[in-house]
Amino acid sequence: MISYCNVSKRFNSEGSPAVDSVTFDVADGETLVLLGSSGSGKSTLLKMTNRLIEPTSGRISLDGEDVMRGDPVKLRRKMGYVFQGIGLFPHYSVRANVGIAPRLKGEDAATRDRRVSELLDLVGLPEREYAERFPDELSGGQQQRVGVARALAVDPKYLLMDEPFSALDAMTRHVLQQELLRLKETLKKTILFVTHDIFEALTLGDRIAVMHNGKLEQVDTKETILAKPATDFVRELFAKPVRQLAACGAFMEHGPERAGEKER
Repeated sequence: MISYCNVSKRFNSEGSPAVDSVTFDVADGETLVLLGSSGSGKSTLLKMTNRLIEPTSGRISLDGEDVMRGDPVKLRRKMGYVFQGIGLFPHYSVRANVGIAPRLKGEDAATRDRRVSELLDLVGLPEREYAERFPDELSGGQQQRVGVARALAVDPKYLLMDEPFSALDAMTRHVLQQELLRLKETLKKTILFVTHDIFEALTLGDRIAVMHNGKLEQVDTKETILAKPATDFVRELFAKPVRQLAACGAFMEHGPERAGEKER
């Protein structure tokens, strides 16, 4: 379990905190989505989890251990990290990019190659076709798949994902969201996923934590958030998507004319 207890972060002692006294838990095997607009504190909170950013106050614990008490390098090796920029090494092949973490860990070449082959198959990029390609020979969606494979290369218990699909087109984003749902069922990882996209949050999250101006507005299942928003902000945030989902349901059930009447 990942636990956040009164976690705050200030980048400027005179300004408002980027994260303000946030408390919640992420259960083992859960996908929890941090949802919020730019500047809401969601990415800062994610990066404090693996100490890319260190909290000003409060406590973050991983399986009961305070993350600030250990070696940050060892901490990060327990966590896969996937982010929007992907960050593949351009002069490394796909095989080398995915295998870099096992190599740094000291695994022998045969073990690394076997692991790379398994992971590329897992993310839908067969080794025989993709292992020797370079990043500039891949589409954006394929590069992001390589990024996911690289994050999984040392079999981390936790997977941190910081808006990994936001730069991709809608069709590719949808495909990768479905792939992530499949991987979740296959691998049983605990996933902390950051997004500003409400529909992505509804698609992926077992629970959603809504952030606004550094504060946690609500953390709950999507069903509860849609039915019982805890604050006016959450209610307003989800009001339009709720109408769109209702209109879509009416369209599927009654056709365009009746759906238009229902929406009005």
